[in-house]
Amino acid sequence: MAVRETAQSPSTDEADLPIPNFIGGEWMRSSTSDTLPVHDPGTGQLLGQVPLSTCDDVHAAVAAAKEAFPAWRATPAVDRVQVLFRLKALLDEHRDDLARELSREHGKNVAETSGEIRRGIENVEHACGIPTLMMGETLEDVARGVDCETVRQPLGVFAGITPYNFPVMIPMWFWPYAVATGNTFVLKPSEQDPLTHQRIVELAVEAGLPSGVLNVVHGDATAADAILEHPDVSGVSFVGSSAVARLVYAKAGQTGKRVQALGGAKNHMVVLPDADLDLATDAAISSVFGSAGQRCLANSVLVGVGEAYDQVKVQLLEGADSLRVGYGLDEGTFMGPVISRRHRDRVIDLIDQGEREGADVALDGREFQVDGYPEGHWVGPTVLEGVEPGMSVGQEEVFGPVLGLTRAESVEDAIVLMHEVAYGNATSIFTRSGRAAREFRYHAGISMIGVNIGVAAPMACFPFGGSRASFYGDLKAQGKDAIEFFTDKRVVISRW
Repeated sequence: MAVRETAQSPSTDEADLPIPNFIGGEWMRSSTSDTLPVHDPGTGQLLGQVPLSTCDDVHAAVAAAKEAFPAWRATPAVDRVQVLFRLKALLDEHRDDLARELSREHGKNVAETSGEIRRGIENVEHACGIPTLMMGETLEDVARGVDCETVRQPLGVFAGITPYNFPVMIPMWFWPYAVATGNTFVLKPSEQDPLTHQRIVELAVEAGLPSGVLNVVHGDATAADAILEHPDVSGVSFVGSSAVARLVYAKAGQTGKRVQALGGAKNHMVVLPDADLDLATDAAISSVFGSAGQRCLANSVLVGVGEAYDQVKVQLLEGADSLRVGYGLDEGTFMGPVISRRHRDRVIDLIDQGEREGADVALDGREFQVDGYPEGHWVGPTVLEGVEPGMSVGQEEVFGPVLGLTRAESVEDAIVLMHEVAYGNATSIFTRSGRAAREFRYHAGISMIGVNIGVAAPMACFPFGGSRASFYGDLKAQGKDAIEFFTDKRVVISRW
């Protein structure tokens, strides 16, 4: 499969063909004929057919990864990362084309997809530092004539089960670190938008990644369960809903696997009266309506403290109502469609439920349509006023372009509101007060905290992951945690 130079519509024949798995260095058909369609969420056009791969397909991928492991582990770290250096260069070269392809299958605008790919590249770049990041420690004479050292060693086959909302970036939170540290990898991407990452795999092969080091098996829960149950898989990285993250954590634990399971979110943005309200409004709009709200760092509840509430409400409604919603590849589009008709219906149902529970629909996107795109999965920017923690829209992750507004009389009251929600993924505060910001970060109890930052997304050299019901495991994605997760520290005590 050659990398396309431009994002072109697939022919009808291509779109009707099953998307191949990648096993042992070869593109191959799944052993099943069962497929699900992959559609452009803005136009409804059929882009491909994703196979619902079987346990046999997963077992073949794990076997290929297991077979490749000894030689790849024995490859010096300085040589392994040369593949990643070449991959980074290829990703930079093809970034614009990849961004357009990703926009077609996900719906985000090109600026957002380009940013996603850039963040994926950032992880490849960070993984290139493995010769340093994997270093151990040494101490001479822990006893007379006895030395002690630690070394980091890979564990074998790892696997990733990743979601639709960032189908390029999130897999690259995991497999570049896994292979850089000497492991091999099996990826099960989302069945809703797997096409662009296929291009990433092609570029990895072009960069020189050996056969079997990276494998891709498409499918649904059957393939995911097969990964979790396979005895030769040493660890699993997962991103998705909290309910599924909890199940993944439990299943992996039963079979003795390492696991990092990143779940859902219900993030709060707290705005104090002394805040730069223009900055806070722009950040809130970008956070919750960017990517049509389909991201775990969206601040889906804005808490206006004291007199800030009325001021920021007016600006938010004006700003949200003026957003240009449309097809992701059309110039000037700020917000695209949601991923599927089914997800659109879920988002609308939650807005309906919020209204029944007492929230006021201050801006209603339920009937939103875009001229020229009658088959698109559209939900317009929606603002619900009077959202309380006891409401479904105050507790559940909507994962759509829906912002809830609520009041608090103080920072302390805002923190109490946050703690009435089970999640602990991210939060932000907007203030000019260093004291208020420090108190907030001290008491928030949330893993990723933004101070005058709307989307608290850590760079690749820092860990990414939540707390409480937003994360199950001990070691998070990215940063030093990634190195810890994909290696084991061996302690060697020597007397000569």
